[in-house]
Amino acid sequence: MAGVKDAALGFFDSGVGGLTVVRAVQDLLPGEDVIYLGDTARLPYGSKSPETIRQFAEEDVNFLLSKGVKAIVVACNTATAHALPKFWENCPVPIMGVIEPGVEAVLADESAERIGIIATRGTIQSHAYQHALATRKRGLMIHGIATPLLVPLIEEDWISEEVTKEVINKYLDPLVAKGIDTLMLACTHYPLLMPVLDEILPGDVRLVDSATTCAERLKEMLEGTDLLNAKGGNGKLEIYLTDLSEQFEELAKRFLRRPTGKVRRAVLSAS
Repeated sequence: MAGVKDAALGFFDSGVGGLTVVRAVQDLLPGEDVIYLGDTARLPYGSKSPETIRQFAEEDVNFLLSKGVKAIVVACNTATAHALPKFWENCPVPIMGVIEPGVEAVLADESAERIGIIATRGTIQSHAYQHALATRKRGLMIHGIATPLLVPLIEEDWISEEVTKEVINKYLDPLVAKGIDTLMLACTHYPLLMPVLDEILPGDVRLVDSATTCAERLKEMLEGTDLLNAKGGNGKLEIYLTDLSEQFEELAKRFLRRPTGKVRRAVLSAS
């Protein structure tokens, strides 16, 4: 079993946003090796049809399996919403997404009653978060809004610019008016907005991000399946992108907040 424990963890996203999940995992489980796939040639997934997202996700999973990973994290909210269920029965390794951990983190606070969700159009239109919350606790008031302008602003590194604050206020004012007590950041880019959101939102609104909650759930899953790597030191990181560019490499460094090493090009296939 030691050989399996020593295998890498696999992560995929439509771009580099999922590296916020990787960063949280590296902070929590520094000994784990990580292989990350960003499908940068076909981003964003959030505006694609569910059928296309499922096809892309299958190719992403197959790529990671070809690298011999011991478990897979779908580090993309849109792909989790539309594609994760199809893998539960036939994936040969444990696989998890970012939605369930976030939902559980919200409901861990019994006082949570009015939940705001911000995400891509694909995630909001899937109703995956809304459904997961509503089926676990009756009586919740759930308000989901698509916030498509936030990802490009984050990728332009305009997080602290006034225009970004104005856009966030425009999106969030209706949620604040509805009296939300919790805001779910249902896109892996959005943890980078936490300092700005703390500044803009009322102090009693709790923020729940998909990166930290996913890392904590992953640790539990690895412990429960006896796959946790017990070796000391820091694990290795391999990053694969389906489209290489200086922009994506620079974004990867910002999202990780540490050196990325060599970024390689990935070629995907359906089988």
